[in-house]
Amino acid sequence: MKFPWFLAALFLLPCFSGCSPGQRPPVALAELQAEVLPDEGGGSVPAEDPRFLVYRERARSLAAALDDRSLAAQVIMTGIDGKGALTGPMKDILREVPAGGAMLFRHNLDTDKPGLRSFTAEISRVISGGEVPELIPFIAVDHEGGQVHRFGAGVSRLPPPLSYWELAQREGPECSLAAIREGARQSGRELRDLGINLNFAPVVEILTEGNRPFLEDRSYGPDGEFTEAAAAAFIRGMEEGGIPCVVKHFPGNTGTDPHQGRPVLAQDREALDLMVRPFAGLIRECSLGGVMVSHALVLTRDPERNASLSPAVIRDWLRGELGFSGMVLSDDFSMGAASGLRGEDAAVEALAAGADMVMAWPATLRRTHQTILRAVEDGRLSRERLREAAEHILFEKLRFGIFP
Repeated sequence: MKFPWFLAALFLLPCFSGCSPGQRPPVALAELQAEVLPDEGGGSVPAEDPRFLVYRERARSLAAALDDRSLAAQVIMTGIDGKGALTGPMKDILREVPAGGAMLFRHNLDTDKPGLRSFTAEISRVISGGEVPELIPFIAVDHEGGQVHRFGAGVSRLPPPLSYWELAQREGPECSLAAIREGARQSGRELRDLGINLNFAPVVEILTEGNRPFLEDRSYGPDGEFTEAAAAAFIRGMEEGGIPCVVKHFPGNTGTDPHQGRPVLAQDREALDLMVRPFAGLIRECSLGGVMVSHALVLTRDPERNASLSPAVIRDWLRGELGFSGMVLSDDFSMGAASGLRGEDAAVEALAAGADMVMAWPATLRRTHQTILRAVEDGRLSRERLREAAEHILFEKLRFGIFP
């Protein structure tokens, strides 16, 4: 792949000095992370900060004060009908089910910046009722760069993640990491100005010949160490711009497009550990806000259920072995990989397995909400698990300043 012309402006400033090939001896990538990615006090609150525990307790109190209807709404991330303004029926649905998050796509976002600001403000106002700051929603978008760009004209497009791996081969990893962080910082500020407060990015899957047909240029490349460092640079830059990130898609995918069919991961435990090493490193080092779980079937972990529905994957592996204590999101259950269950039933299974937020669409939002409530009533989903899920969501909203 040739060097993309649109990277020139992004790379000029961070690479103007200190990035020429051969200018410095090779060093470990961990040293480069420490050197190129100093802690500059971004938007998140790290685990060692005293506010971290205060926010934990505040989130616990908030969740305990919510009734079941509010808890069941808080754990749903919904699609939205409307562009520039909510449709009348969408307003009615959101007033009835004040979802914990709204995800926006190209059909919502193909308008100018003033229109986008007005639209996101309206979504937040309708969901919160204008009165309850604790119920301010996440307003999320997939903003990875390259081919995954949901906006129309006027909003900056980030370069493809794979192009940074190629830059690292030519100019050195420190130059590439600095460019990633600076580009993410600027982009994060732009997103925050538009009223967006959550990014479903970056992809943290290592590129292989097996998953290349699906990921294409959405991965940071074939080297796990660089993938981890690049994702950390992106996350820190976004946070400095005011945007928390949800990394994806744990534990990985194959070449099968999950929109069309179910990926099957047949690797043994040792190979899987290598596959998820970037996720594990980010969990240790970045106080991640969220992890999105894929619909892949992981045969050595759970040969019967998709990762997004599996306690063995979410509770035992992601939370237990890797120690992730943040917000877990399931991927979209309308995708082909999740066929076999109605979306609302899959949502209940995912929450019971340890996910904190599930996706719905306007046509299924009421039904998903009602199904979650019935599951609490009949014991398929414990009230404690529902409250815990909402607590994780409220904590991240507190930690990233989405509400006071």
